[in-house]
This record gives sequence, C-alpha cells and structure tokens, in this order.
Amino acid sequence: MDTFLVRAIHTAVKGRARYKIDGLRRNLDLQRHLEIKLSKYEEIREYRLNSYTGNILVFFPTNLSADAIASLIQEIVLDYRQSVFKPFQTSALSPIIPLTGVISALAFTTAIINFYNLDTRILLAIQKLHTPLFDSIILSITLLGEPAVLLLICLASRFTPLYKNRPHQADKLAITTLGSIGLIIALKSLFARTRPALWDWILHVGHYSFPSGHAMLSTVVYGFIAYSLAKQYPQHQRQIFALAAALIVAIGFSRLYLGVHWTTDVTAGYAIGLVWLIVCILCWEMRQKDAYLWLNPQEY
Repeated sequence: MDTFLVRAIHTAVKGRARYKIDGLRRNLDLQRHLEIKLSKYEEIREYRLNSYTGNILVFFPTNLSADAIASLIQEIVLDYRQSVFKPFQTSALSPIIPLTGVISALAFTTAIINFYNLDTRILLAIQKLHTPLFDSIILSITLLGEPAVLLLICLASRFTPLYKNRPHQADKLAITTLGSIGLIIALKSLFARTRPALWDWILHVGHYSFPSGHAMLSTVVYGFIAYSLAKQYPQHQRQIFALAAALIVAIGFSRLYLGVHWTTDVTAGYAIGLVWLIVCILCWEMRQKDAYLWLNPQEY
C-alpha cells in the first residue's frame, strides 16, 4: 500500500518507528480516533501521539516492518477521513428524515389542538394529577429547563470530558444555545400570547407564553449534547437519544403540570427547537467539511 498519508521519519531501531501523519497536527478529533482504533490492535504494543507536531511513535513486534505499521495507521486515517464526510452522505442524513416526521407531527398536533380548542381541557385534566409529592418532583424537573441552568450547562460543558479536549464543540453548543434564546425572545414578542390562568401557580413566571421557552431550549441544548455523545459513542446512540428525548418530554410536561403554558406552547416549542437544532447542526457540519477541505485540498 502506498502510505501517502503516513510518512516514516525514524525507523533506525527495530520494533520502534516514528511517523508523520498528514492531518494530525492540531486535530484532536483525529488523535482520539487513532487512540481508540490503535488500542484494539494486538500488534501495537505502545504508542505516543502528539497532535501539536502531527507525529506518532509506535512500538511493535520486531517481526513486523515499519511499512506494515504505516499501512495500518493509514487505514485508520482513511477511516477517519471518510467519517468526516459521512454527515453529507445520504445514509448519514437519514436520521433527519424521522426528525422531519416528528416536526410535522408536532406541527399537526399543535394545529388540531388549537382548532378544536383543546388547550383548556388538557390542562384541567392534568391538574387532577396534582399531589404535594408530585409537585416537588415536577419543580425539580422544570428547573432543568430553566434558561439560566441551561446556560450554566453550556459554560460548564467546556470542562467536562466530552468537550474538554474539543473546545470548539463547546463553543458550537454555546452559540447554538444563545441563538435559540434570541429566537425565543423574538417569537414570544411577536405572538404576545398570554399564559393560562386556570389555577394559582406555585412558581413565578414572566414574559409571554408562546412558544414554550423551556420546551424549545431544552430540545436545543439536550439535543445538541445527545448529538455530540452519539458521535463520540455511536454504539450507544439509541440509549443516548432515548434518554435525551425522555428528559425533554418530561420538561415540557412539567410546564403543563404547573399550568404556566398551554399544550400548543409546548408542542410548538418542540417543533421550532428541532428545526433550529437541525439547521445549526447542518451548518456546523458544513463548516467542518469546508475547513477540512481547505486544509486538505487533495480531497477535492
């Protein structure tokens, strides 16, 4: 194999070689990909990666050649490069199709509830579930959708294992979140819908009702975090998305239980949040692809 992406720069000692990897310099995502893949090969006894220099030092059995190890590393690099373009392939975009269906279903549900004036009936039915214990649980759940709490999560994400070595991802989360907050404020001011007042609230709320900021913002923040986790741990993506969806649904229900939002506020908040999330993710992926091609023009 012609190892055009991996160049040996020191092979004087048998069983040890240093290579220069094209595209590794300042690429922490490729570094992590290499670490995960190399750890699965018994032929690799030890390795030391340096994303600042773009070099890797590999220790391997003396019966293997440095060229064989270079070929192995190149296969891993090619696998990573393929994954960079995966979001733009039809198979990778397929998860957006069911999300589009969810958005359509939410929009249809919002229209039906509004057309038949079911908002009040639904809230009065939910009111029958009220108990002191349930009140405490719901207040804890709704706190997870507070804008201030979600902004703190965005700020703290930079220091978590998920984003600590990938600060650009934490920045994307913060920018996506701030953009959604601006959109919420604009939409609330545009529709100026009053909140329901069917019973006394047990918490203080302000501003207008439509769309639900808790529903929309939790969809964006927890949805983006789930997307990042699913990319990092694809073997667990179903569990990750299921947990995120359960949390988002619970937060939306908490707003209905507390009587501070109409059902259509919440369903519309989910739909708008999903649209914003998809648009932002596609924009970030497009920027990543463009930056990658700019740094690696041979991929054109």
